[in-house]
Amino acid sequence: MGRLNTPMFNANRFKVGLFATNCSGGLSLNKAPERWDASWDNNLAAARLAEDAGLEFLLPIARWHGYRGEMDSHGTSLETLTWATGLLAATTNISVFGTVHVPLVNPVFAAKQAVTADHVGHGRFGLNVVSGWNADEFEMFGATLLEHDERYVYTEEWLTIVKRLWGEPAPFDFQGKYFKLKRVYSRPQPFSGERPLLMSAGSSKAGSAFAARHADCLFMVILDLDNLAEHIRTVRAAAVPRSIGVYASGHIVCRATQKEAEDYYDWLVHEMGDWEAVEQMIKVRQNQQSIPPELHRQMKERLISGIGTFPIIGSPDRVAEKLKRMSDSGLDGMAVGLINYVNEIPFIRDELLPRMARLGLRETPRLH
Repeated sequence: MGRLNTPMFNANRFKVGLFATNCSGGLSLNKAPERWDASWDNNLAAARLAEDAGLEFLLPIARWHGYRGEMDSHGTSLETLTWATGLLAATTNISVFGTVHVPLVNPVFAAKQAVTADHVGHGRFGLNVVSGWNADEFEMFGATLLEHDERYVYTEEWLTIVKRLWGEPAPFDFQGKYFKLKRVYSRPQPFSGERPLLMSAGSSKAGSAFAARHADCLFMVILDLDNLAEHIRTVRAAAVPRSIGVYASGHIVCRATQKEAEDYYDWLVHEMGDWEAVEQMIKVRQNQQSIPPELHRQMKERLISGIGTFPIIGSPDRVAEKLKRMSDSGLDGMAVGLINYVNEIPFIRDELLPRMARLGLRETPRLH
């Protein structure tokens, strides 16, 4: 188990973090004037606002290709390990994750880079381990995209090396299927002698099994709330005897009234949506055939509003109630996308978080 004295394991019943601030467009494929500009200054401002509001973490997306269309969302992105190191140096309390496509980074290099970030943040760094899926991105690196389940064989070997580098001060040799290494060691070791938190978001059978074996924080996909509790029980049972945090990703459109939120969502999707980018994303992910035809339109709307994550649309009261339902189902927290993080965090801080506190989801936020 990774270190427990981080914001990811604080007293708040339901943790909240920001998702994808490092990518242009954030977690949305839209053409709205206020769409997210992922400049370093905006990322820094969002991180400081999030920390000031008492949010627990920042989670980036490792992206090398954009989704084209009119706006090429994610076509501009900040590399996540250097991004995390910079934000850790500029903050004092919030956890910051780096995301690594393991087939694209040597484990010896990644282990030392992660430890460097960990020391900069005095133990607030976490590593999101991704096996990869985007063939176009792999071709950029001249890397081979393995068969789906075999990717996790590779990732497990990669992570075994990283964990040993973090935990064993003496040099060692490693002989595996994919790596044959001699006299491997790395110093310094992680901050305070405890390894960084590990996150994984694999949703397939092989991906979930990998996360159950290794992740401290598992990110799952929410398709609907009716079956959420049973899904979470299955995830936790697979990890026994290990105890893991179970999180999800989502996107929030929260406005003063329910009508205002729904009207904005409708405008964002149907008038400002980058539908050309949606078609490209479906083509890249090659997942349209697995979705029933009657759900294609709903799926495309979710891609525009939140890159396929779970939508939470409404007034502060309605959003807080939905998050309470998720928490009651066993969810520990959510990484959320906003249309414009800097513009919207103050409203989230002043209107949503106090309502969550009244519902017992969080401690009473500080006054501003």
